Amino acid sequence: MQFQKLAIGAILAISAQGFANASQATPYRADSHLNLVDYVISQQRQLQAAQVKATRFKVRIENISTKDEFTASNGTKWTLDFSPGVWLISSNNAPLFTPGQKDRGQGIEAIAEDGNPTNLAKALHSQKSVQSSGIFNTAVGATKAGGIRPGQAFEFTVTASPGQKLSLVTMFGQSNDWFYAPKSGIALFDANGKPVQGNVTAQMGLWNAGTEVDEEPGIGATQGPRQKAPNSGINENGVVQVVQDQAAYAQTTRLMRITITPER
Repeated sequence: MQFQKLAIGAILAISAQGFANASQATPYRADSHLNLVDYVISQQRQLQAAQVKATRFKVRIENISTKDEFTASNGTKWTLDFSPGVWLISSNNAPLFTPGQKDRGQGIEAIAEDGNPTNLAKALHSQKSVQSSGIFNTAVGATKAGGIRPGQAFEFTVTASPGQKLSLVTMFGQSNDWFYAPKSGIALFDANGKPVQGNVTAQMGLWNAGTEVDEEPGIGATQGPRQKAPNSGINENGVVQVVQDQAAYAQTTRLMRITITPER
């Protein structure tokens, strides 16, 4: 009964507008094989099916390193922060970068070098393969935007359907141009279409953007915490590649924890 009322209401609304489009995705045509009633019911069913399949997830990114955990070659102790970043939902297996190729110039560089997500967030809005995207920039419980230090976490929610994946980018805060991201997105549904949940950190990698010459982590003069201005380092003109450093500070699962929880 409720569904019929919705259909009738939709018909009246359409009639009042001179048979305007009932759906932007599939406009009604007078020569369609569907009559108006069938058309409206069809659109309602499509919307209901989409709502059933879509799932909302809470994503939590935790900094599980400790204060002054690392010691540089000159004896300086340093702490690792993760910068504000960008998340996106897409069915594209490489929505942000391609390993072995140069940075696409869409905003990865600004995050990897300076922890600034603005450029990438803007670029993603115009990409047809991106279903949704956003910025995470405030720690849980904080009142001001900024990165997360040891013991802090970012949290945000996303909505996705089977076949779509989550990608996210955040800076390794004590580097010239290193960033964390999954290689091809984190699957949010299993092969049977069931929402995934739990720790997915193993799917994250530590990447070198290839945009700025590297200095020793934690003490470089042109790294985020110490540079006099954004984009201060020497241009590298390299390619995006996995960070090869085997030191403890480069072991992703030891430093961060990413947990995904379906909410409905």
